[in-house]
Amino acid sequence: MIPGGEGFMGSRMIRLDKFLADAGEGTRSQVRKLIQGGSVRVNECLVRKADHKLDPDSDIVTIEGKIIRTGPEFRYFLLNKPAGYITATEDGRERTVMELVPSHPRGMFPVGRLDKDTEGLLLITNDGALAHRLLSPGKHVEKTYYAKVNGIVLPEDIEKVSEGIDIGDDKKTLPGRLEILSVCGGLSEIHLTITEGRFHQVKRMMEALGKPVIYLKRIRMGDLTLPEDLKTGEYTEISDHNWD
Repeated sequence: MIPGGEGFMGSRMIRLDKFLADAGEGTRSQVRKLIQGGSVRVNECLVRKADHKLDPDSDIVTIEGKIIRTGPEFRYFLLNKPAGYITATEDGRERTVMELVPSHPRGMFPVGRLDKDTEGLLLITNDGALAHRLLSPGKHVEKTYYAKVNGIVLPEDIEKVSEGIDIGDDKKTLPGRLEILSVCGGLSEIHLTITEGRFHQVKRMMEALGKPVIYLKRIRMGDLTLPEDLKTGEYTEISDHNWD
């Protein structure tokens, strides 16, 4: 077999450096050094050009004898974030949510942000287009939170949320949905659904109503729902979700 040959009609040809980067063997610049250094072979033939084209479905790529394989183009991890971790790919001082997914491939990142003390559903992926769709203000993707608040949430609060709340920004929040789950001993449990992602939005909305949040957990984002059996700090990989 000729390395990088066109193969049969319909083959999906990609660059060697992209193939290796997608397989988690390093950044584009790092894998180019491997290629130029003579460590990479395609179908047992030495290749020193980063733009060498190959068919990932049929060609065999090795680095110093180790066969390199790529997984699915995009991967999706649903994490039940615990408190105490910041939503970032890396940080020099704080623990990040990426530490909770130790085997994640290169290029993965959390979609959106949850505050350090907020728990719940957090999607981690390498699918930038999906992240944009979920976070784009124009898409109005719903996010539902479970919260415990200090104070008695009243029916009139439901109406205020449905009309938008003044949280000190230039504009009120977009209409949301507030559901009272329970009221006991001066504390209330609620579900709050919003379609924006303003800074500390849920906390600021409830603060504006005079009922500050004492515990917050995201339980839904779009059509993704936090599984009841997924323990805090655990994650599951989603392989068959219909993102449309």
